[in-house]
Amino acid sequence: MVKASGKSAQIYQLEVWLNEIEPRIWRKFEVPSNIRLDKLNGVIQDVMGWTNSHLHSFNAGENEYSMPYPGDESYNEGMLDERKAKLTDIVGRSKDRFVYVYDFGDNWEHIVELVEIKEPQRGVKYPVCLAGERACPPEDCGGPWSYPEFLQTLRGRNKKERQELIDWLGYEFNPEEFDIDEINQMLKAS
Repeated sequence: MVKASGKSAQIYQLEVWLNEIEPRIWRKFEVPSNIRLDKLNGVIQDVMGWTNSHLHSFNAGENEYSMPYPGDESYNEGMLDERKAKLTDIVGRSKDRFVYVYDFGDNWEHIVELVEIKEPQRGVKYPVCLAGERACPPEDCGGPWSYPEFLQTLRGRNKKERQELIDWLGYEFNPEEFDIDEINQMLKAS
C-alpha cells in the first residue's frame, strides 16, 4: 500500500483509459501525489486488470520513464529510471496528461489525466479506485487493432472458433465486467 507521506503530499485523482478502444475502457482512481512511478505502474496494473507480465513505460512530453532492463543498454538508452521519479515530476495541474504504454508488442496505450488535486481524507487508504467501466482486454490478445476481432469471435456464430478462444484464455471473458470491490481488494493487498 502506498501512503501519503509528509505534510505536502496531496491526493491526485486520475482517470485512465485505453486509447483507440471504443466503447471506452476506463478507471478513475486516487493516489498520493508523491507516489513513485514504479509504484504507480502497479496501481495502473491493478485498476485496469493487467497482470504486469510485459514491459511498460511512462511518456510525459519528451521524457520516457521505465524500469531499467538489465543487460540491454540499447533498451535503456534515453530512458529515465521510473524508480527515481514521482508522479509530481510528470503532472501537476488539472487536465495534465501523460501516456502509459503496456506490452510493447501489443502496444496498449493508456491516456492518464490528472482530474483533481485534493487533500487526503481521514480514514481513506490510498490508492483507491472510484469508478470505471468495462473489462480490461485479456493479456496477449493482439493490441487495440486486434481487440475488436477478438470480441467479434467471442460473440460470433462459429462455435468452434469461439471455444478455441475460450480454451486459449482459460476462462469465459465478459467485456462488460467491472468489479470495483475486487479492484479495491487488490489495491489494499498491494
